[in-house]
Amino acid sequence: MDKINERLYNWLFELIHNEKLSELIVTILLGLSIVIICYIVLVLARKILFSVFHSIALRTKTEWDDILFSNKTFHGVAHLFPATLIYYWADFAAYYPNFEDYISKFANIYLLITAIWITNALLSSANEIYNKSFSFSKDRPIAGFIQLVKIFLYFVGFLTLIAIIFDKELGKLFTGLGAMAAIIMLVFKDTILGFVASIQISMNDMVRMGDWIAMKSRGADGDVIEMNLNTVKVQNWDKTIATIPTYALITESFINWRGMENSGGRRIKRSINIDMNSVKFCDQEMLSKLEKFVLIKDYIEQKELEIENFNKELNISPEQHYNGRRQTNLGIFRKYLEAYLKKHPKIKQDMTFLVRHLQPTEKGLPIEIYVFSNDQVWANYESIQADIFDHVLAVIPMFDLKVYQAPSGRDLDKLISQ
Repeated sequence: MDKINERLYNWLFELIHNEKLSELIVTILLGLSIVIICYIVLVLARKILFSVFHSIALRTKTEWDDILFSNKTFHGVAHLFPATLIYYWADFAAYYPNFEDYISKFANIYLLITAIWITNALLSSANEIYNKSFSFSKDRPIAGFIQLVKIFLYFVGFLTLIAIIFDKELGKLFTGLGAMAAIIMLVFKDTILGFVASIQISMNDMVRMGDWIAMKSRGADGDVIEMNLNTVKVQNWDKTIATIPTYALITESFINWRGMENSGGRRIKRSINIDMNSVKFCDQEMLSKLEKFVLIKDYIEQKELEIENFNKELNISPEQHYNGRRQTNLGIFRKYLEAYLKKHPKIKQDMTFLVRHLQPTEKGLPIEIYVFSNDQVWANYESIQADIFDHVLAVIPMFDLKVYQAPSGRDLDKLISQ
């Protein structure tokens, strides 16, 4: 560039015989020429790179080249060519040392931004390739680590930019950071906490992409759709998005429903309060009526025989039922529920299966059904649960039992009218 400068200057000086004007014209002409050349080089580099790598991406079966292309990695590579030309041709402004210094700084900044662009695109591509190529990527996401590397990249890039602009040595800037450590810790507090939390979450396998988690304190109840260094995004069932700080998954409690999903069943845990005034011993008439239920016919007969033998051994006559054993409508009802649920096609028989009494309260005696459905889909699960309790509520009167229900205004009106 020095020789071109000198020849062009000599030619112009012979024409106009003005030193300053010749230097100005030479600088402007060379500057415009470099801009045009750099633009042409950028356009050609883009076309060549795009055509070559696009054709390669179409021919290969792997996805990594398509991912590199989609993340505009080659856009950044194309910018390396004009940036390098500007860097080496900055001496076109040799007649104006200050302006040449600015051009050199511009070229360095251009190269720096291009390098950051390419590195950022490569990191994003690496994350996508990892997620698509490895089946265990959902269990061990690296998005948080990639984001941490990007933050470090931007931080170093920012310091390098400061060093270029103010002509400072990069090593001295890093040395000076020791005094700013407290400020840096304060500014990047969430990032540091998120990084530590990401490691703990990954190592302990606490949360994976796609897990259903519930965190009431943060208004989250749905599927994890994104995990990065600072935040975890949860799509709630109403399609809203809850954003949770990553470190909150370590410091606060939450429920992960992955175990339920892996088990193949979903828990049904619901009770009905029985009016305790309706509980009574079964007489022969009631037993005859209840024996018509196919599900409990054998049970009633076997139980009656067992009770009869027991009472005979103690010489207890049927009239003295209070001294011996007798079946109750509530006990038979509980056995009916067990038999009904064991025959139900939507109930898993190999998981916890209970029909039990809970502690009696002023609202009656709770009979709780504690079983697992074999369909985990929310809508189907709710339908199964509703069908079961529809049947339970409808069959209760046939056992001469009553469901406890707090008096309503209509009940009070009837009482007053009497």
